[in-house]
Amino acid sequence: MKEIGVLIVEDEPIVADAHVAYVERVRGFAVRGRAHDGAAAIRQLGKPSSGIDLVLLDMFLPDMHGLDVVRAMRTAGHRADVIAVTSARDIEVVRAAVSQGIVQYLLKPFTFSALREKLERYAAYRQQLASDVAFSQHEVDRVLATLRGSDSGSLPKGMSPESLDAVVMVLRPSCESLSATEVASLLGASRVTARRYLEFLANSALVVRRSRYGGAGRPEVEYHWVDR
Repeated sequence: MKEIGVLIVEDEPIVADAHVAYVERVRGFAVRGRAHDGAAAIRQLGKPSSGIDLVLLDMFLPDMHGLDVVRAMRTAGHRADVIAVTSARDIEVVRAAVSQGIVQYLLKPFTFSALREKLERYAAYRQQLASDVAFSQHEVDRVLATLRGSDSGSLPKGMSPESLDAVVMVLRPSCESLSATEVASLLGASRVTARRYLEFLANSALVVRRSRYGGAGRPEVEYHWVDR
């Protein structure tokens, strides 16, 4: 089976680089291009020789919403499938994504194993659709179920989505950078726990680390949410 061509649509260069690196580690997938806004994505999809089968699409782009990119794609006749890769947790956005035919929805931050699971599931889905034989109801259900399943790789072992969301809700609205100690105090959690989640966010390129000087001894590490 030929490689699945992927377009990365992400406005943050560091995050885009991470997505490219992740995709290139998954067998059977090849990055055909990247775009930092919706207009650039639509232009690349419009090239006859683009070879793009799948779009990893951020929902929040500088020039338009990701859902508007999907609508423009379909209006222009682009048939590439779309996986929404976004920090948007608004249920209305999720519903709209489903209505637009987005095949998968992956919330930031995520691990490599979470994206790999999505991509491998998508590859299996495409392989099953490659058959020219008419499907029975059971086979149709089985093909669609290939895109679903458990997201066991979304977070490292021992981390919970609820705790991660709590850390995000503290850090994201803050105008100031916060240390692990400060986040732990606000959440009523241990410093070690807060630091683990903050480091996960930093490794996912959603948070930047900074050194805070001013006291005696070693500088303290503080964390700041990447502006979107």
